Amino acid sequence: MRKLKGIPASPGIAIAPAFVFLDDVEPMIPRYAIGETEVKEEWDRFLSAVEHARDDITILRDRACHEMGDEHGAIFNAHLLMLDDPEVLDAIEKSLRESLLNIEWVLHQYSQTVIKRLEDLDDPILQERGSDVHDIMHRILNHLMFRERFSLADLDRDIVLVAHNLLPSDMIGMNRNRVKALAVDKGGKTSHTAILARAFEIPAVLGLGGATRTVKNDEIVIVDGNGGDVLFEPDGDTLARYKRVQARAIVREHGLASLASLAASTTDGKEVILKANIEVPEETDSVLRHGASGVGLFRSEFLFLQPGRQPSEESQFAAYRRVLEALGKWPATIRTLDVGGDKVVPDLALEEEKNPLLGWRAIRYCLADTELFQTQLRAILRASVYGDARIMFPMISGPDELDAALASLEAAKVECRRRGQEYRENLPVGIMVEVPSAAMIADLLATKVDFLSIGTNDLIQYTLAVDRGNERVAYLHEPFHPAVLRLIRGVIDMGHAAGVTVSMCGEMAADPYAAVVLLGLGLDEFSMSAVSVPAIKRVIRSVSMAEAVEIAETVLQTGSHREAYAYLRERLKDRLGQDD
Repeated sequence: MRKLKGIPASPGIAIAPAFVFLDDVEPMIPRYAIGETEVKEEWDRFLSAVEHARDDITILRDRACHEMGDEHGAIFNAHLLMLDDPEVLDAIEKSLRESLLNIEWVLHQYSQTVIKRLEDLDDPILQERGSDVHDIMHRILNHLMFRERFSLADLDRDIVLVAHNLLPSDMIGMNRNRVKALAVDKGGKTSHTAILARAFEIPAVLGLGGATRTVKNDEIVIVDGNGGDVLFEPDGDTLARYKRVQARAIVREHGLASLASLAASTTDGKEVILKANIEVPEETDSVLRHGASGVGLFRSEFLFLQPGRQPSEESQFAAYRRVLEALGKWPATIRTLDVGGDKVVPDLALEEEKNPLLGWRAIRYCLADTELFQTQLRAILRASVYGDARIMFPMISGPDELDAALASLEAAKVECRRRGQEYRENLPVGIMVEVPSAAMIADLLATKVDFLSIGTNDLIQYTLAVDRGNERVAYLHEPFHPAVLRLIRGVIDMGHAAGVTVSMCGEMAADPYAAVVLLGLGLDEFSMSAVSVPAIKRVIRSVSMAEAVEIAETVLQTGSHREAYAYLRERLKDRLGQDD
């Protein structure tokens, strides 16, 4: 048995034979000299190949738009723009005329130079743009060399897809019924591959480095998208253990599916609202299927991840409208752009900072880029007439910052009125409480908004001074740390005293143990990944409010994360089965 550790990019466990996909590897590129009289002929061959590539990409874009929405089609619109980029075309033609070498070699050299330049950057999102360049140039080369690409749409058996890198066109075109999991050498949680895998609900582990060098076709592979492990040719005991875990997960999922239509009510009748976090509009199907009561956090960053451009007001409006119409009666809370820190978006003027997690990010960036912020706010306002929309500002640290954000929203409303564009006048507005300063003055902030939403991912790291992306200290990221629990209790109490609802959209909301504690502390709404909703609904339906309050008070008296967690495991063991 061999094991690789990677980045858990999409949850779930899958077991299937490996299919090693190396179609992204360049073929042998011919290299030969040409005469000056042959330059025009070579250039005409190139332009013909570009036209064929344009036809390919247009078909993929139309399929992506039809099946998944305009947001994913925008990936291929960016590819089409690159095909028509005069600077790119001029650079290739100049190299052809100066080198007097065949166009295949010239194109290969140009693409390798651009890709290396992008991959050498520190920014992981900009590194990902190398995949877009590779996708386009590889497609042109295939047409120049009359080379047929293997289509993942033709897969006729269940497989774990093992690849060095998966291009957007590979993901859109593959037979998703046959691809049970992804194990990929490159990529991270913000890559196109990760985002699409989550949208398709396909388990995925990325950033493996050497999976394609480790595995052979048809070897049995286990992909654990929850923990980031990929095991090749597992021994009998390991295979049996994962099959048991997988079987229990399937049984549990089927059992939990029956809860979708039931209310998240305690045994004594207290009803709790469970919502879902989403990144792309396609996830609304999963939201409804898993029984969530709307979207508590729509991360709008995905709309800004397309290379080569910022999303227009119309494209944002279409995405927000699509989500609201799909949800029907259920609400959707749209978080304004949260960039900076560990969230890097291409084509935005984010400066390199010594300490980006404490720097120019989230609402701070948006308040500085007035045009970008106004464009997004107008798009949300216009979409609000198509459903129950709510706006949420990220990383508010004090009253002045909140006042500035609210003023920006009022300015967007004025502009909509000037244009004659309708919007919902009483649109609820809230903030994310994710820095200690906001948690400590939640009473002041609550008087200015309609709701508070606790973002524990950042609140924990800022409270405990722990970079959750640093593997050396990640173990200190403790949701049951006494300081974290006291801050959360304070936010809930202050929000209720001001008459506003308090929700949570951080990962802590998806922890069944934490759910009971949060319920006892009085949290009004929980928001999590859609697949987590049934499990949280189950645990809420297994306790009374009196018991939840008792458990929360006990946990608040514990002296450490470890002590709190041990108590919860013992107290709730009969209601929460554990995988081995």
